[in-house]
Amino acid sequence: MFTRRTALIGAAIAPFAAATPLQAIRQATAAAPASPGAAAQPGLVAAPAGGADGLEHVKAKLVAPPAVMAHEQVASGAPKVVEFTMAIEEKTLVVDELGTTFQAMTFGGSMPGPTMVVHEGDYLQLTLVNPATNSMPHNIDFHAATGALGGGALTFVMPGEQVTLRFKATRSGTFVYHCAPEGMVPWHVVSGMSGTVMVLPRDGLKDAEGRPVRYDRVYTVGEFDLYIPKDETGAFKAYDSPGDSYADTIEVMRGLVPSHVVFNGAKGALTGDRALTAKVGETVLFIHSCANRDSRPHLIGGHGDLVWETGKFANPPQKNLETWFVRGGSAAAALYSFLQPGIYAYVNHNLIEAAELGATAHVKVEGDWNDDLMTQVSAPAPIVA
Repeated sequence: MFTRRTALIGAAIAPFAAATPLQAIRQATAAAPASPGAAAQPGLVAAPAGGADGLEHVKAKLVAPPAVMAHEQVASGAPKVVEFTMAIEEKTLVVDELGTTFQAMTFGGSMPGPTMVVHEGDYLQLTLVNPATNSMPHNIDFHAATGALGGGALTFVMPGEQVTLRFKATRSGTFVYHCAPEGMVPWHVVSGMSGTVMVLPRDGLKDAEGRPVRYDRVYTVGEFDLYIPKDETGAFKAYDSPGDSYADTIEVMRGLVPSHVVFNGAKGALTGDRALTAKVGETVLFIHSCANRDSRPHLIGGHGDLVWETGKFANPPQKNLETWFVRGGSAAAALYSFLQPGIYAYVNHNLIEAAELGATAHVKVEGDWNDDLMTQVSAPAPIVA
């Protein structure tokens, strides 16, 4: 029976139409030359050439953003194999105060997907699960990885399948990961399928002078541009599945005008009772990812004390930035030590996108006010002639 679902799946595997899913992956990688001593199908063997065998394996527990998994800021011991398991979840989300629904495709059930943390020299091992209840094929492209389309060619899974990939974290920094099935990459990305890997230096973060830097809290902010179709009356349309929304969504996407620009999946996802929290005197690391479009984060009432604008910790951080730039397809990292209590707005400083389309978060900071830093000298009163 021919359905929209089978058509979309066919588009994803068209380059390998004569093959089964596993055969397709092997065909996609068979042309790669094997290194001396390596198997003929690099990436499909139990351990990568060079040496994850014999290393300690640790199982990591992922958490939903904005929280970040528990981790050491300075690595203890030798490099490890850090094992993650993450299921793909296709789900309907409400994205604004109007009740607008969106057919999302997610890693781990959240937008963005969970932030994975390892140290430089570790191996990141992910078991990616595509439950049979899903309707689409999926995979994962790690910008932190080296080879095979970032793992995309080795992780293509149909509904009802799972796959395990391992790669060595050779570069420190914050990196985007996203879904990248052949023929459907933009649609999957703007439908929610992206997240971040943070690869910390083994000896921890350093400032521009090489001094150690630590943080008290860390948050992930994932920025998404959404393209939700409207009907002839201008009302947002609702769909029963991602496949049902495909044709209309693609048409809106090609106009390059998003209906929403949101943090963590919805307008208000990081405000009110869900605001980020901190205390005066604490240092917070903000990881800001943008898998598709550029952004300009700004913390109203604060600064970027140290900012790795490209997200790469091997490069010296910039200091004392008012607004920083996140390139589409990357994740930036910014540190700030809060000096005053209150509600801070963390925004995309394209203020139209922040105020009208949804790219705003709040940070609720507790502590004592310092009049020396800011005070109201006189309250509003009638103008004195």
